[in-house]
Amino acid sequence: MRKHWSSNHAARHADTTPLSAPWLAPTRRALHENGRRIVNLLEAMRIYVRVVERGSLSGAARDLNIGQPAVSERIERLEKFLGCRLLLRSARALMRTPEGEIFYERSKKVLCAVEQAVADVSSDGQIIKGTIRIAAPHCLGETVLPDALKRVRDDYPQLDLDLVLNDRIVDLVTEGVDISFRVGLLGEGAFIAYRLGQVARVLVAAPEYLARHGPIAGPADLIRHPFIRVKGIFGTDQLPLRHGASVVESTPIRTAIQTSHWRPMHELIVSGAGIGVLEEPACAGALADGRLVRLLHAYEVPPFDLNVLIQAQRPVPPRVRTVVSMLKASIPELIGGQRVECV
Repeated sequence: MRKHWSSNHAARHADTTPLSAPWLAPTRRALHENGRRIVNLLEAMRIYVRVVERGSLSGAARDLNIGQPAVSERIERLEKFLGCRLLLRSARALMRTPEGEIFYERSKKVLCAVEQAVADVSSDGQIIKGTIRIAAPHCLGETVLPDALKRVRDDYPQLDLDLVLNDRIVDLVTEGVDISFRVGLLGEGAFIAYRLGQVARVLVAAPEYLARHGPIAGPADLIRHPFIRVKGIFGTDQLPLRHGASVVESTPIRTAIQTSHWRPMHELIVSGAGIGVLEEPACAGALADGRLVRLLHAYEVPPFDLNVLIQAQRPVPPRVRTVVSMLKASIPELIGGQRVECV
């Protein structure tokens, strides 16, 4: 005759050992040690991913705010734990082994899943922690982003922001960047881009300069005036101008001063050293108080497209998705564009 495992039988045979029983202490210690090993492994994975993305131990150490010896020691312990080499080190570069490539891809997915799990079960579902590394061109980063990033910090005070300003095109993966702003052409690479709008550009001069050198009546007059510009903005001594809705025309200019940063250009133009094109957020104040005036009102310099980029990974980490959503809501307002939908 078959016996049936009834609920009454289960209740009679249930383990009634109190949780405080002394012989359970080794089991609790084992669970605690296992939990610590998991946390340490996740931390090692996070360090390894940053080393790979930065291409150096020193770069990862700076990003993570720890010493380079500590980074090296964690990588060595991780390789010993895994029983394989992840990185091949030379005097000039770090190369991933085949095992290192696999572990890098898997680690990124694991870290993202852990971050999502924490966000899903947090008390209010909105606790966003960690560090967001943001790259942006100098002018945008100095004139527009401070207000936008303050809004992010106001809403998420436990989120740390690391803003890196550079006018060159930044590769998100190799630079270890979570979010990058790109002004102008998108270029190539593995990323997801969200269009934020356009950054207006304005042809300007100081009233004092025009008083000394006379008015500029049309595009043909530009070549007779010293032009001040940031290196690389115009590939040749040609200024693109658009008249109404017509096609863009190239107008000859005479470059007198080039700078590597927008602020000296701004100060030189305000001081009356010449004429030039400034992004509107950089010259709005000077235009409002009369230190600068617009030239050739019937023409406009074509604006720059503005996009925000994130790494092409799925799923997108919650902290990155949250910050991008806020930036998509605030940046168009700050640059004078139309509000766009959030992610």
